[in-house]
Amino acid sequence: MTAMSETKKAALSGKYAAYPEYKDSGVEWLDEIPTHWKTSKIKYIAPFQVGWTPPTKNDDNFIGDNIWVNISDLKGKFVKNSSKKISDKAAQEASMDITPKGSLLYSFKLSVGAVSFAECDLYTNEAIASFLDSAELPLAYLYYVLPKFVIENASTNIYGARILNQELIRNALLIVPTYDEANKIAAFLDHETANIDTLIEKQKKLIELLKEKRQAVISHAVTKGLNPDAPMKDSGVEWLGEVPEHWIVLNIQRVLHKIEQGSSPVAQNRTPQQEEFGVLKISSVKKGVFHAKESKTLDSITQYESRFRVTKGDLLVTRANTPSLVADACVVNQEPSFPIMMCDLIYRLVTTDKVDNHFLCMWLLSDFGRMQVEADARGSSMTMAKVSQGHIKAWLTVLPPLSEQKEIVAYLEHANKQFSQLTYKAEKAIELMRERRTALISAAVTGKIDVRHWVAPTTNSDTNEAQHEVMA
Repeated sequence: MTAMSETKKAALSGKYAAYPEYKDSGVEWLDEIPTHWKTSKIKYIAPFQVGWTPPTKNDDNFIGDNIWVNISDLKGKFVKNSSKKISDKAAQEASMDITPKGSLLYSFKLSVGAVSFAECDLYTNEAIASFLDSAELPLAYLYYVLPKFVIENASTNIYGARILNQELIRNALLIVPTYDEANKIAAFLDHETANIDTLIEKQKKLIELLKEKRQAVISHAVTKGLNPDAPMKDSGVEWLGEVPEHWIVLNIQRVLHKIEQGSSPVAQNRTPQQEEFGVLKISSVKKGVFHAKESKTLDSITQYESRFRVTKGDLLVTRANTPSLVADACVVNQEPSFPIMMCDLIYRLVTTDKVDNHFLCMWLLSDFGRMQVEADARGSSMTMAKVSQGHIKAWLTVLPPLSEQKEIVAYLEHANKQFSQLTYKAEKAIELMRERRTALISAAVTGKIDVRHWVAPTTNSDTNEAQHEVMA
């Protein structure tokens, strides 16, 4: 028996103690474990069953009321419904075992390691292992243990991805505390992770509020201007309402020289070239921001068409995308480091000197711009919508004097910077909380911290305490 190394003790949060004594686990990736813990294989500890998929060629198999869980249904700690159902006949013909309420579902194909508890009796497909309550360890404990331990017994395919099958799961190693101790660890983790999850949700809500506020600021600025005392007039457009008296409402066509559509390069054999040439992906245009790195290198210089080259100041609009992203817009904020051309899913709006490209971009991203996009976007499926050059030319825009456009743009750029900074802080906080959550689970289920004497707080102060600890 050996005492836990000082290095490991130092790595633990001062809030939790280590076990008094440790021993070598005999498992290379696991290192030391508490002296009284054992190692065993899942097949000796936790029985499981695997589901099945009825023949997909028979549509009748999927007309019924029986819950049939797929990996995509494992989205939270509990599952009680499924996107697809199966018929009674399909379940009977397959002799499918019902997964009893309370069982722990573990995904082991494609998306490996998702876990959820069954809130009712249900069926699953063959990519899910259902661990039953006859296990020698509490399922509440296995909920935290399986995602960490089972994957360590996975094999690797030729692409480097980790893959599992039933045999690999059965032979995966677990470390085994006493049943009561496992229950204590599960209760501790339930409480602590719930606190962290609450904080994460608060940050997510903050991010959504920031998005809504940013959208409201843009929409107000490009329709009402920056002077709250400016005389207003009826725009003559029902959905637009009043605009400043000295502004003009007109079709976008009247501030355009032309609209250019990019090109789709034809694949050719790679040829040696001195300079890199590329073509933009549709993802290069995102909510007013240009992402030059969202491009792919062309196989040969002959694929590059200089007339579609993107330069600083260009106003780009996506021609096709998902319904929520079609007609997304941005202005190229700096000259790309190497020649890049537009792909055929991107338009370039070549404007007159009456309009500032940044102002027109903000208008297209405003609620009023998006309203027109949603009215005109059409597609052959719900995942792809398109807008034509004719649509864009027919859309209405407001047109303040050019000097006022530039003032509005400067105001919005400053506001967007502030929103971006606040959003970054919230996203960073979420990242730190998730890291803390993962580290806490790992420390508890591998015995790096001793929670046998932990008592759940009786007040709500622990949530604030958790936030302070994560941010520290």
